[in-house]
Amino acid sequence: MASSHASSSPRPNTAFRQLRGHRSPGEFAAAVRRAAREIGEQVSCDARYIGRVESGEIRCPNYAYERVFRHMFPGREPADMGFAPRDAVRGWGARGVGRTPSPQSEIPEATHDSAPSGDLADGASGNPFDRPFDLQRSDSTKESDVLRRAFMTSGTAAMATASLGGAPGARPPRRVGEAEASAVERAVRRIRVLDDRHGGDGLYRRAAQPLRVAYELLDAGTRRQSVADRLHASAGELAISVGWLAHDSGRFADARSHYAEALATARVAGDAALEAHAFCNTAFLARDADRPREAVRAAQAAQRAGRKLSSTRLMSLLTLREAGGWAGLGDRAACEAALLRARTLFGRGAGATDPEWMTFFGEAELEGLEAQCWSVLGDWPRAVEHARQAVFLQDSHFARNTALFTAQLAGDLARAGRPDEAAAAGERVLDLLDQVRSSRIRTMLASTARLLRPHERDPVVASFLSRQSAARLA
Repeated sequence: MASSHASSSPRPNTAFRQLRGHRSPGEFAAAVRRAAREIGEQVSCDARYIGRVESGEIRCPNYAYERVFRHMFPGREPADMGFAPRDAVRGWGARGVGRTPSPQSEIPEATHDSAPSGDLADGASGNPFDRPFDLQRSDSTKESDVLRRAFMTSGTAAMATASLGGAPGARPPRRVGEAEASAVERAVRRIRVLDDRHGGDGLYRRAAQPLRVAYELLDAGTRRQSVADRLHASAGELAISVGWLAHDSGRFADARSHYAEALATARVAGDAALEAHAFCNTAFLARDADRPREAVRAAQAAQRAGRKLSSTRLMSLLTLREAGGWAGLGDRAACEAALLRARTLFGRGAGATDPEWMTFFGEAELEGLEAQCWSVLGDWPRAVEHARQAVFLQDSHFARNTALFTAQLAGDLARAGRPDEAAAAGERVLDLLDQVRSSRIRTMLASTARLLRPHERDPVVASFLSRQSAARLA
């Protein structure tokens, strides 16, 4: 049994690891995204993806990633980068007829947001969770296809039932395994990619169905502890992601419920990473809901859980959440102390233990969260300074955050008595609202518009106010 297991284990991709050089996985992932933009590709590369390639879990990249890697390393073929031939990985015959493929051998075309390849069955239904899969499979894999679509589409309750093994009352749900755990993990990543680009409005309702299926899979049970651990972690992360979509779209009560569900899942599984994440988002929600003392307590609880993970970047973010709570309480000294700790922790750099969900947390986010603190404290010049830096540093992949920080800047400029600049920043946000749907950002713009109303005779301000009013009524 031991030898059989070893033979199916992925082989580390040492050639690709050498290409990364001295850069951290997060830094290298950022370089991949920049290279993609240079050639007009869109990939949602993060530190976790780089880790999966280097560990050998991803034996061959999808077509979009292959084009990006060729651009980054001219003259090198995929084999030179340590990848297996595509036909050896994608060919179902290479895996053995009737055998369910292992997650390590799959090309995750649906995991990262890239253009559909010509050799994939379309399967697109217009739903943003739906992405094409290779449908050239044996009959024994049909159940897996059904399961994956349950997570990638906002299907019916019947779809969830089918993924668990048949019609209600037909037979007890079968136990779940690696394929099901991978499906939940894919759903989490897909939702995060869509949220980064489009915001929470419009995604929340469709994300609720995958969450229900994830918890039904947990109830179905599994014989393997490793699979149970993955299901608990990914179901909890999915609850947080759905909670964040509710949060971003102004459904605070729903968000609070989802975060509490994730926290309960973390406690049941003894998962410190999930617990830290759930408390982190709870602190953020409490701040936005004007419960600053709860924000401080939740952020401190997140830090207690986070200390077990040896990630200074995580601790930096959690300390920023605490700073936001202190700002809401009007405690400038405590807020400044927390901001200083957060910057010190951030300055220690990214690490291999940084959680996957933290790919959004770079220098731009650090500046943006500090800007929010100064804004709450009423220090408009410092708020403007940090908000401007946040906009300047933000990776364009995170369209929602670009719009958010620009809206923050517009509000801070308006409060600082700089109406022309505020209106110009507000117009830049309006330009982004075609692709970003976030009630939180629209609320921020509405607040800025109210502040600028006394200056409506100014042509620049008048233009913004007119566009903002039209967008509000659209």
